[in-house]
Amino acid sequence: MTYCVGLTLDDGLVYISDTRTNAGVDDISVFGKMHTIVKPGERTMTMLSSGNLATTQMVVNILENRIKAESDFESRLADASTMFEAADIVGSTLRKVIGSFADKGSDGEKKFHGTMILGGQIAGDEPRLFLIYPEGNFIEASKDTPYFQIGETKYGKPILIRAYSRSMCFEDAVTLLLVSFDSTIKSNLSVGLPLDVQVYSRDSFRQGLQFRIDKGNDYYEMISSGWGDALRRAFDRLPKFSFDASVAAESEHFESRSA
Repeated sequence: MTYCVGLTLDDGLVYISDTRTNAGVDDISVFGKMHTIVKPGERTMTMLSSGNLATTQMVVNILENRIKAESDFESRLADASTMFEAADIVGSTLRKVIGSFADKGSDGEKKFHGTMILGGQIAGDEPRLFLIYPEGNFIEASKDTPYFQIGETKYGKPILIRAYSRSMCFEDAVTLLLVSFDSTIKSNLSVGLPLDVQVYSRDSFRQGLQFRIDKGNDYYEMISSGWGDALRRAFDRLPKFSFDASVAAESEHFESRSA
């Protein structure tokens, strides 16, 4: 399992992914799930992947090799005129790769599934973000759905729903996402550090700042402990529950209904 998030802002795009590919008491593997393709001044695209590692790595390798090959391909990310077209290329490639495992048994395609997030900008187009499903179809981020999560999504979603704002700056967005990841890491062993982070500035058409947050990172540790302290303080400020008052109110309600 994994956890990846792509998020849209007025200023651009933010991506973050964990790097854990296998988890157990004595079996933890690390592998990057963020891949960026850049043609300076013209386009930049970043892919995040979740699911079977062999499947997603094959998709990425196929897409990258098409760009490097001298022969022409009909479906190359380097030739896509819009991000919508690029998403269609990634989706088609993902579907074909998963379909190639159909002969691995009745549940072959299920075992070798994969889901991807694709974001970026091509000259003449706005920065755009897509969620690509194993079947090859995809949806685009909008004002109603301004970010996408893949992998182990349920633990980190509440903080995004409550605190996200499209107008927030890159720094605040990274802080928000780190809180989301901290909640997920504390709840599920299959997600863990290091985390890869990347930001893309609107109309820059180059790879933005990218860095890795490893175990022991001072800022991450402050976020983790600070968020826990803030939750405890918020809990202490909530109206206090009283068994006596609740029981009395329930008794009055029952008596009124009986009458």
